[in-house]
Amino acid sequence: MTMAEIQLRNLSKTFDNGFRALDNLCLTVRDGEFLTVVGPSGCGKTTLLRTLAGLESPTSGEILVGDKVINHLEPKDRKMGMVFQNYALFPHLSAYDNMAFGLKARKKTKAEIQRFIQPVAQRLEIQHLLERKPNQLSGGQRQRVALGRLLAKNPSIHLLDEPLSNLDAHLRAAMRRELKILHKEYGKTTLFVTHDQTEAMTLGHRICVMKEGHIEQTGTPHEIYHEPANLFVAGFFGSPPINLVAGKVGKSSNNQSYFEGLGTALAIPDEVPPPPVGNLTLGIHAEDIEVATNTEVETGQVFELCIETIDDLGEAKIIHTKCGEAKISVRAEYHTPLKDNIIQGRFNWTKVLWFNPQTGERIP
Repeated sequence: MTMAEIQLRNLSKTFDNGFRALDNLCLTVRDGEFLTVVGPSGCGKTTLLRTLAGLESPTSGEILVGDKVINHLEPKDRKMGMVFQNYALFPHLSAYDNMAFGLKARKKTKAEIQRFIQPVAQRLEIQHLLERKPNQLSGGQRQRVALGRLLAKNPSIHLLDEPLSNLDAHLRAAMRRELKILHKEYGKTTLFVTHDQTEAMTLGHRICVMKEGHIEQTGTPHEIYHEPANLFVAGFFGSPPINLVAGKVGKSSNNQSYFEGLGTALAIPDEVPPPPVGNLTLGIHAEDIEVATNTEVETGQVFELCIETIDDLGEAKIIHTKCGEAKISVRAEYHTPLKDNIIQGRFNWTKVLWFNPQTGERIP
């Protein structure tokens, strides 16, 4: 096993009040990998990072770095650095002294500290801010100082807990790009906690999706989006969220599979592997529904949708519609003609996902 590979073996954490924040987690983070950990508030993301860093003790299970169990090690001996959501800078210290803090604790000389900090400050474009105290810095500048403190210390493993959540949208996008470049340069094993799906998708080599202390799925952004393990994962990613339609799959007398939903029976093309017969939930992303024109209408393939609102994105439109009880979003080309308040929709059946409505699991 390589030096900075992390393994969690049946890791659990129960707090004194009985709340089980981590429930039997098994996970491997590869050496040099950028793993984003995503999930709603209270799912255990921050507890996972704090337990890795040694700020919380696991109730059971093991944490391995390389091939060594590190459960018993003090935070300072774990070769990990953490950036917190609120940056956790010392208010009475200058930016320079904040960045130097970890190096001083490791008994580095003044000259050595200078040698570590200067290139990092230059890299982060904060060399002109080093004399300032945190209250004289903007949110984005404080964020860079906190990152600089991590990079100057240069640990084997980087832990980042929602470090961009206090920044405005423009600055967040800029910092996302910066983090990608920094990871390319430093190549450190990184766990990045976020509840923001865009952040998770754009930064992570792989994404670990958590819910209520469990890992729901770990996979590449492509796998998570196109092959979600269950309804929870499917519903967490995509803007607008995936369309989910309750319905029933049946077979006609000539063995043709069909889906009964959206107030009509839709023939499932023969080239698509047929789902099992019975009650199922159909999932499809907004970009995988076409707006059919009247000249193309094929019986058994189209359904009518009533337009409720339209989001103008400049290069495209998101058409929010209703069909009976179902709400359906369609992403269409900007120049798609829209007459009246009704459009005809048609599924790209090769992109349809099927879910068991009882368990929520995807049917592969």
